[in-house]
Amino acid sequence: MDENSLIYGLELQARALTPQYGESNDVCFFIATNSLKPTNQVHLIQYEEEQGSVQAKVFEHALGEVWKLNSCPRNSRLLASVYNVQKGAQVLTKAALFTLPEDLNPELKSEYLPWDQVEVLDTEALGERVKTIEFHPSQDTLACVVDNKVAVMQRAEASTRVVAEVPASGSSSGSAKHTQHFTTGKWSHHHQGHQFLTLQDGNLSAYDVRDTQHCAWSINDAHGQMVRDLDCNPNKQCHLVTGGDDGYLRIWDCRMAKAPVFERSDHSHWVWCVRFNTFHDQLLLSSSSDCKVLLTCAGSVSSETQVQPGLDDSNFSGAEAEERHKLLPDGLLQTFDQHEDSVYCAEWSNVDPWIFASLSYDGRVIISKVPKQYKYQIIF
Repeated sequence: MDENSLIYGLELQARALTPQYGESNDVCFFIATNSLKPTNQVHLIQYEEEQGSVQAKVFEHALGEVWKLNSCPRNSRLLASVYNVQKGAQVLTKAALFTLPEDLNPELKSEYLPWDQVEVLDTEALGERVKTIEFHPSQDTLACVVDNKVAVMQRAEASTRVVAEVPASGSSSGSAKHTQHFTTGKWSHHHQGHQFLTLQDGNLSAYDVRDTQHCAWSINDAHGQMVRDLDCNPNKQCHLVTGGDDGYLRIWDCRMAKAPVFERSDHSHWVWCVRFNTFHDQLLLSSSSDCKVLLTCAGSVSSETQVQPGLDDSNFSGAEAEERHKLLPDGLLQTFDQHEDSVYCAEWSNVDPWIFASLSYDGRVIISKVPKQYKYQIIF
């Protein structure tokens, strides 16, 4: 076992993990279980680095097995869940918003902490299978990816309503059943918050949510097989990373869509999750059903190759200037292989840039750190 890692185990299978984005002081993550048993769970875990321990708060998720979790960047108590529900012989995938109680330490004898509020979103009119609910980075807006639509929802005091829909290009009432459904989607960190990125089979598209017919740009056949996940570089406009069933991790510049600007194929099976480090975007996390989490460096195409404003080589001696421009070498830095099942999620902490968590299907959560030798090279 790596000395930089700590294991937290769930009793049930799980495949949903997200940082508590609204929390600015403590390293916290939400995990949700994916079991066919009547009651599923949401765990809020807090990593205590000095003690080397994890504190957990457990909530009941009685609506169904959870496939996706997202936390709100502006409200640490707000969480979005995507879950399955049985309707006769049909299985629907729906979504709900959960609000944590203000007091996380009530004097209760119950096994689970109570939610302050649970709001099931009305998505049945949009389609049968919700893929994700994405919180806008800076506005009180949600995007719901369902079947071949993206519904943009404006948060009101007590409810949510649809204000725009972005259908898949070419879909009409007659051909909608034959249209390839979206896999997932994510808000762009740039473009004034007006672009929403979608994955559809092997293709990547960006839609301007102000104009439901406007596809801003697209990258066709981004991977030889299905694209499973994407992430935007928060520090470098137009750069995003994708991971697919072909085992590749690729970084794209959406202005030059013909070929990726960086790619690696270190995984031996499907890539389920890819994430830029939000502080040091030369660092990338990826997880796969090869049971591994990989730490990769893409320094040559990162924002960290650029000189900081107000600083140039005249501010430093020759040796210091050479050291300041030193980036980690491109390529695979570290393999984390403590998981024994498919790793569906890997997420950086939004509080500490050197800590991340990964989740495998058997319910094992591993909190790991960037190895010290790479950390010290980056911060000099």
